[in-house]
Amino acid sequence: MRVKRGVTTRAKHNKIRKATKGFSHPNRVSIKRGKQAVTKSLQFATRDRRNKKRTFRQLWNARINAAARINGTTYSVLIANLKKAGINLDRKVLSELAVNEPAAFTAVVKAASK
Repeated sequence: MRVKRGVTTRAKHNKIRKATKGFSHPNRVSIKRGKQAVTKSLQFATRDRRNKKRTFRQLWNARINAAARINGTTYSVLIANLKKAGINLDRKVLSELAVNEPAAFTAVVKAASK
């Protein structure tokens, strides 16, 4: 018996068209190019999820360093003193303190430098 494949092919094509919404014209209308574009975009998404963590850590470090210098120390010295003092605050929290609660950050610096 002959098997007609129009329904499954159409479903596959619609799946790709839905995934390429917002892409440039050739990648949106051509199924072949759309499939390539979707594959590539998923690769970029995976890579950039990793890079986002890297970028945020850089931002936090820059904020901590700026606030540390205002308080008369440097980033590396501050982090070393925090570890010596046994103060377990991660960089995200430290940067939030540095930006939003300068007095609390100053207190942390003083506690670490004792």
